[in-house]
Formats: sequence, C-alpha cells, structure tokens
Amino acid sequence: MSNEYELDAIDREILLQLQRDGRLTNVELARRVGLTPPPCLRRVRRLEEAGVITGYRARVDPEATGRGLEVLVSIEVSVSDLRTLEGLEAAISACEEVVEFRRVFGAPDYHLRVLVADHTAYETFQTTKIICIPGVARVISQPTMKKIKVTD
Repeated sequence: MSNEYELDAIDREILLQLQRDGRLTNVELARRVGLTPPPCLRRVRRLEEAGVITGYRARVDPEATGRGLEVLVSIEVSVSDLRTLEGLEAAISACEEVVEFRRVFGAPDYHLRVLVADHTAYETFQTTKIICIPGVARVISQPTMKKIKVTD
C-alpha cells in the first residue's frame, strides 16, 4: 500500500464498519456510513485497489478448534549470520501452532504468538520444534492469563 492514499472521514467510517463486521452487505454499509450504495461500493473498491483493505476473513474461536492456550514467546538468538537466521525464520514460520511471528529491534530478537491445546502440547511444541532450531539461544514463554483487548 502506498502511504500517499488520503483517507477522509467516510473512508475511515467504512473501514471501521468493515472491521467490526466484514460480512456487511453494501446496502447496509452504505446506510451506516450515510451514503447511497453505488458511491459506497466505489469507495470500498478504491480502498481495496489502493491496498488499504487487504482482505476479508473469518475469525475463528481457538477454543472451538482445540487450540485454547495462547502463549506469547520471546526468542533470543546466538548467531548473526544471515543463513542461520533465514533457516530459523523458515522453520518457525512452518509451524502451524505459530499464528504470529515478528522480528523486533533489540532484545529479544523475535516474538511469537502460539496457539496450542494445553500446557502439555506447548511443552511438546517448544521442545520438538523450537529449542532444537540452530541459533536459538533462549526461549521465554508467557501463557496468556486473560485477553483484555484484541483488535485485528
């Protein structure tokens, strides 16, 4: 997306409404933002084409899919060569338990958000898929006690 796309108040309201409910019909969305359907649809299409709206998806309850334990994981690495770091990133990215993976500035080097069934499943995940990766020096795990606010 280009940072040059200017959002006006109506564009921002369209985005807010779609973030709340991506399944809104164009007619209902237009009603909520104070437009008629044709210009509302044009604005949505422009937002999509400009890369402001990057897609639509279903939110799935992790409990319902047997992945009710969320663990925030910090990883520190012991190497700085690019090949090892690329291998580490590829290995972690391939893990289906990892739903978010970020390289950050400073220490630790990486943050992960991991969804698993329970503590036993997390222990298995960590010992068989994470600590054995070349370059991993330290893993800090923080199981989530309670989600206060989640916006995604």
